[in-house]
Amino acid sequence: MPAKGKHRRPKQNPITRKLALASTGGAALTLPLISATTAGAVGTGAPTAAVTSVKAVSAPTAVTAPATTTATTAALATYSVVAGDTLSEIAAEHSLNGGWKQLYAANRAVVGDNPSIIQPGIKLAIGAQAKAATAAKSAAKPATAYTNNLDGWIRESLDVMAKHGIPGTYNGIHRNVMRESSGNPKAINLWDINARNGIPSKGLLQVIDPTFKAYHVPGTSTDSYDPVANITAACNYAAARYGSIDNVNGPY
Repeated sequence: MPAKGKHRRPKQNPITRKLALASTGGAALTLPLISATTAGAVGTGAPTAAVTSVKAVSAPTAVTAPATTTATTAALATYSVVAGDTLSEIAAEHSLNGGWKQLYAANRAVVGDNPSIIQPGIKLAIGAQAKAATAAKSAAKPATAYTNNLDGWIRESLDVMAKHGIPGTYNGIHRNVMRESSGNPKAINLWDINARNGIPSKGLLQVIDPTFKAYHVPGTSTDSYDPVANITAACNYAAARYGSIDNVNGPY
């Protein structure tokens, strides 16, 4: 109960009081009741904070071409034949395992029945292996010393042939060398039909110049009298024509 003689001031409604304060004086600061994000919306309760629902949009996923494996690339690789090419040279140039035989087997449909004749312009499928690996393997091998005689020439030629996938054995080469030239690297035939045609047979395995050029193996001398080059080219030709130097002239 209020004390005697004192008059209680009537309690002012809080909302009325706030409105009175807001309108007092000309410098009253007016605050917006509705945020810019909710302009135009009419509500009956206290304004609530505007919540904008934004659907997460993922950045477009980059589309990349499917990776092509080395094996696939190699399998799809092709080589366009030019004049003077041979299967053995192409196989050697691209370090193909199996040499010219594998290359021929993979391309027989376009080459035809004679692997020693390939037409310029045809496309050969070549599944090339990495040359770097072949070079590294060769570099890791210690250099072999060969004697400067028939035995050393045959052994060196056999090593070159192995690198290029050319078949042949020591006995097959030796047998034919003794039959053709008696082991004389400077031997030349000046009386047969080749000699009369101006392309005499030369060297240990009596190879004529056109055959030597066609079957020359990279890494050997371009001189047809060179013993190793002569043997290797002749074995390359014999492989293409007869399957191997071992099949030429039969056993001794």
